[in-house]
Amino acid sequence: MLSGDNSRREYDEPTAMRDHLRAKGVPDAVMVLDYAGFDTWDSCVRARQVFGARRVTVVTQDFHIPRAVTLCRTAGLEAFGAGDDSARRWAVTTYASAARELLATAKAFADAMILHSEPVFPGPREVSLERVLAQPGAPGA
Repeated sequence: MLSGDNSRREYDEPTAMRDHLRAKGVPDAVMVLDYAGFDTWDSCVRARQVFGARRVTVVTQDFHIPRAVTLCRTAGLEAFGAGDDSARRWAVTTYASAARELLATAKAFADAMILHSEPVFPGPREVSLERVLAQPGAPGA
């Protein structure tokens, strides 16, 4: 499941993730895109409520792993993290994003623990993840 922000035409995180995985040989048939993961909390809640996920491995930048995994667990998912040290390739961008993490953590705490925020677009129940996981050879199949 590839979840991210797609709130503007020129900014499409799920498609960028899909294109990267395609280039690495991952077939489209095993990818489920969530275009309404406007922030990490939304992605976690939508993974559980909309897509029916129960267990996830969050793949993101190293500095983002603690917040992302914590939010997924708070949303009711069994969550693990795998980080990428993107600072080696994109130092300036990575360090700027890491600095932003402090504010993002405060917002995430408010969304998850105080406000119990619903996703921007909760959406109807989606079965595409279940279909992918039901394929022969899929985890848990």
